[in-house]
Amino acid sequence: MTELPARRLLLVHAHPDDESINNGATMAKYAAEGARVTLVTCTLGEHGEVIPPELRHLTGTELGEHRLAELTAAMRELGVEDFRLLGGKGRYEDSGMMGIADNDDPASLWQADVDEAARALVEVILEVRPQVLVTYDPDGGYGHPDHIQAHRIAMRAAELADAAGWRIPRVFWNRVPRTVAEAAFAQLQADLPGLPFSKAATVDDVPGVIDDARVTTVIDGTAYAAAKAAAMRAHATQIDVADLYFALSNELAQPLFTTEYYELVRGERSETGVPTAEGPGESAGTESDLFAGVVAEEAS
Repeated sequence: MTELPARRLLLVHAHPDDESINNGATMAKYAAEGARVTLVTCTLGEHGEVIPPELRHLTGTELGEHRLAELTAAMRELGVEDFRLLGGKGRYEDSGMMGIADNDDPASLWQADVDEAARALVEVILEVRPQVLVTYDPDGGYGHPDHIQAHRIAMRAAELADAAGWRIPRVFWNRVPRTVAEAAFAQLQADLPGLPFSKAATVDDVPGVIDDARVTTVIDGTAYAAAKAAAMRAHATQIDVADLYFALSNELAQPLFTTEYYELVRGERSETGVPTAEGPGESAGTESDLFAGVVAEEAS
């Protein structure tokens, strides 16, 4: 069996661009440190709204192909070599926003059999043997059907992998502490006149905002801010980046977080976590490493 790196991180996301927005700095950091970072994207985002006017002719399969190219470029910026599509290219299609006809398409991720899709993810898990899995919370962060389904598939795959011979020690959900979001939006309002965006989003528009006390792990990605911004820019159909801010197709500015936050939902909090009770969104004993407390197995 091929020898595996000592640290192995698996992320499960719904569409190309989600990974860079939520975890770009984290992915770049661990990739630079020699960890194996594996991204599984569930759909190609075939029904995403396109921002640049010159690209708005792209729809359906053609848009999906373009977004795959964007994903490839984004992964180069983050230094991530292992990225895959759940079940292979085209297996699951974008479901569109909640409540539209695309949700009912039999090919959509929303209509997928969760166990079947989870088994496809288990194949990746058994190959990569991650010690850490990162995905969304049960609401998918903000209620998008593909994000909700990605959560269900990831969590079910973790269960099935247990029985198949690999238990993932630590599972995290993407989070943003409320005080961090509030402070960032206050700064955004002050900076807005100098930005190419006319309006700002609100704290409630940010996926995964929760009370600070529920955040268990804080990843300082400051050193990888440029890589995260470049990865987000690579997703040009979906994201418009300006300085420390970005906007999606709704043209509402929001902060680009280079410190990224997580809630541990499987595994024990490490007693060796570095206390970080000095800033918003952080509390005594908050971990600074997704792998905190994980003993590296001999993998060969």
